[in-house]
Parts: sequence; structure tokens; C-alpha cells
Amino acid sequence: MQVIEHPWFQRLRHIKQMGMASLVYPGAVHTRFHHSLGASHLMGKALDELRAKGIEFSKEECVAARLAILMHDIGHGPFSHALEYSLVAGVTHETISRLIMERINELTGGLLSKTIQIFQHTYPRKYLHQLVSSQLDVDRMDYLNRDSFYTGVSEGVIGYDRILQMLTVRDEALMVEEKAVHSVEKFIIARRLMYWQVYLHKTVLGAENLINNILRRAKYLAQNGEKLFCTPALHYFLYNKVDGENFKADPAHLELFCQLDDADIVSAIKVWQTHSDYTLSLLCKMMIERKLYKVLLSAEPLDHMLAEKQEVAMRKYGILPEDLYYFVFTGTTSNSTYDINDENIQIAMKNGSVRDISEVENALVNQTLARPVHKNYICYLQG
Repeated sequence: MQVIEHPWFQRLRHIKQMGMASLVYPGAVHTRFHHSLGASHLMGKALDELRAKGIEFSKEECVAARLAILMHDIGHGPFSHALEYSLVAGVTHETISRLIMERINELTGGLLSKTIQIFQHTYPRKYLHQLVSSQLDVDRMDYLNRDSFYTGVSEGVIGYDRILQMLTVRDEALMVEEKAVHSVEKFIIARRLMYWQVYLHKTVLGAENLINNILRRAKYLAQNGEKLFCTPALHYFLYNKVDGENFKADPAHLELFCQLDDADIVSAIKVWQTHSDYTLSLLCKMMIERKLYKVLLSAEPLDHMLAEKQEVAMRKYGILPEDLYYFVFTGTTSNSTYDINDENIQIAMKNGSVRDISEVENALVNQTLARPVHKNYICYLQG
């Protein structure tokens, strides 16, 4: 409760779990706060199952593991992944989560020492970190079901109860009993389907690029002396150059970052619609009125379409040539269904051996499915 009641954790109530996805799936307005509590609940269930199988750990280790998953996303900025790296270049939300844990640990006299070790994968009981962050962690188990429920996309529904019941530990490493192979395969496939249908949906992708371009333009104007309406915390990150190195070095940066949530960005965008800078104003109107980029996804490069779309942007919208890259651009996105180079999902076979899930007999998750899928996209204004 000391952690949950902390203002930096309560801030997660005001950060959407799924960033811009509500522009496509109107129900997707749940928050990081929901997800963090849910993941901590699943961690408790997972540890109860392991204890029932005779795997020993102390009450303190149980609390530390639940705190590690509770705080795993505390470092997210506004709109979650959509604005990662936009306000602070070169710093991941995981790094900010660790810095927040370390600060709260100082304030609570070492309450989170074990938690930080579990989070950073330096604690001797390896499986506790794997439950927090791996290819079969309680983080994914929670967000797949939760995001599926709030979007209405049923492909993300997974039987996490069955997976939790089949968890086991050998040599301090997390594994799944052989009889749960198909439940784990469904979990992996569900994640793949949710990525291409929801998280990397072309309109969501376009909306995330749009909000990034709004902040990029605002930061450019701010650092060239333009006056912009901002909350104090947003003002600080727009008008000062804050990067990975000086963010970690100065504790004041973390304090200000922890004052930011979705409301800072939305209020600014509403006001910037009437800013004298045409580019910023147009980008903000597109966001508020949901007149988003048109987006095409393709396995082939789409650079050959740039000139035609740029011509439309200049002719119809009066975009200056030097500002075209805010309105017409290409990029790539990718997703791995199962990364065989990451911390693999190990299956404890009935004969006593241990196999990677991609190597079990008649494996659905095979080498082909393990390859990342790359897609090219182009974003442009409607003609």
C-alpha cells in the first residue's frame, strides 16, 4: 500500500494503457493502473501455484516479486509506448521504472532492495524475474486478456489459469509442464494476432506517428524561441534538451517527468490548434478532429509513392516543402511472434528432459514462426 498510494504510482491512473488505440477501438481507454494491479494479482496466483508444488521461497521474496511486477510500468510517460523517446531521448520506460524504484527505495529505507534485484535480473532465484519479464510472464498474461476485453478483439483471449497451474521450476528456472504446451502455443499466437490486429493496426500506427510529430514540431518551435502553452512539466521537457545521460544524472528530471500524464499532452494539443505556426496548428487539428493520416502497409518498400503524396500535400493543404516530412513519410514496423534468441519458454517433459517450445514434437511455434515479420508503411494526407 505504501507503493500503491505513492503519487508516482497513482499517476498511472491518468496514462492510457494502449496509447492511441482508442481512436480505432473506442473501448480501449483502460489505464496503466488497471494493468499494474492485474499483473500483481497474477503474480500472486503464480507464486501460490509454485508454493503448492513444493517450490520454496520466503514471504519477503513473494512480496518483492509482486512489487516488481506492480512497478514494472511505473516509468511510462504519457500515452504509454506512443511517446516513448519523444520527451526524453534515449531513455526507455524500463530505465525510468528502475530509477523510480531506486528513489522510492531510498525514501522507504530499503523496502524495495529485493524488488530492484528481481526487476534487474540479479536476484539468485531466476524464475522470479522470468515471471516479471520473459516470453511467458504475468505482464503479457494480463495485458493480452485485458486489452482483448476492452477492444472487443477476441483473438487475444488466453487461458492464463491453465498456464499458471502448469508452471514449475527446475534449477531456479521457470518452466511449463508438457501437458500445457498447447495452452502456451495459443498464448504465443494470441500475442501475434493482437499485435497485427490491434497494437500495430495501421490507423493506430498513424495516430502514434501523428502525436510524435506534434511533439517534435512543438519541441522545434520551443527551442527556437516560440512561446507555447504548456503545463510546467511539459514546458521543461520542450524547452530544455534532456537526454539519457543528463536525465539519469539530475534527480530533478525524474521529479518533473513524474508530473506528466496524458492530460498534459491533450490540453496542450487542444490549445495549439490555434497556434500561429501553420504546421503545428494543422497537426493538432488532425488529432483533435480525428482526421488522421491515411496509412498503407506493405511487404514491399513504398518510397516510390512519396513524390505523388507530397505534391498533393503542397497543392491541397499549402504545406511548405521544408515541412513535408511531418505530413508525408515512410517507415517500417516489425513484430516477433516468438524470439528464439530471447529468454526461451522451456517445457519440462514427462521423461525428465527440458526442451524449448519450438523443439517439441509437432511444434506449432517453429523456426519459421520465430522469424520477425517486417512491414513497410507510408503515412500521408488524404487527397
